[in-house]
Amino acid sequence: MTLALANVSAGYGGVDVIHGIDLTVSPGEIVTLIGANGAGKSTLVKTISGLVPARAGTIAFDGRRIDTLATAARMRLGIVHVPEGRQIFSGLTVEDNLMLGAYVHRGTDTRARLADVGARFPVLRDRLAAIAGNLSGGQQQMLAIGRGLMADPKLLILDEPSLGLAPRLVSEMFDLVRGLRDQGLAILLAEQNARMSLAIADRGYVIENGRVAFSGSGPELLRSKDVADRYLGVGAKPDTDAADNDTRLADQLRALLRT
Repeated sequence: MTLALANVSAGYGGVDVIHGIDLTVSPGEIVTLIGANGAGKSTLVKTISGLVPARAGTIAFDGRRIDTLATAARMRLGIVHVPEGRQIFSGLTVEDNLMLGAYVHRGTDTRARLADVGARFPVLRDRLAAIAGNLSGGQQQMLAIGRGLMADPKLLILDEPSLGLAPRLVSEMFDLVRGLRDQGLAILLAEQNARMSLAIADRGYVIENGRVAFSGSGPELLRSKDVADRYLGVGAKPDTDAADNDTRLADQLRALLRT
């Protein structure tokens, strides 16, 4: 098991935002967190990366307890958090932004990793000298993910990566996440786009009021009438129709990406 949370609570000031969370992520799987805005998804991922301290429970990574470690120490172990809103350094070049992602591994072959990221994102490779703030929204999201990959992650945490993207770019982003998983990377994806994120997820957790309300495989959650009524925008029958519909949706997205 790459990541294991047991009874984790955290919050701000005197108020807990997440309560008694149990969660696991294994190597080579996408685990999706869905829930309404303000449900606690971002607080949960910040607690895992160390930006918000856990007040109760334990967080273990690769069999080692990490909830007392600083964010930089967790990053050196392989936990990389791509935050909501991209948060690139808009006044720096694309290359400088990418190289900052490799800061904790300075002294290793960062140029090789830069070439790998460039191969994955040709638009970034072709604009290394460009000022990051001049990129389009989709390109800035690629830059944020590319910067995360420069840190050589074992677990990549993506917080609302589709936020503000055009529909075509949303489908490409989800295809990218699926491809990273297929290469063996563990991914924790916090997303408000519940249907598309569950369609690519191996497993998912539904967060309500800071607690896990439902959990299961991606197809199980897509078939759940409770989940559909609350988060998928339409009612769904608890049978195989929903899974078939989402399989067709995934096929349509792949066909779109090939055009």
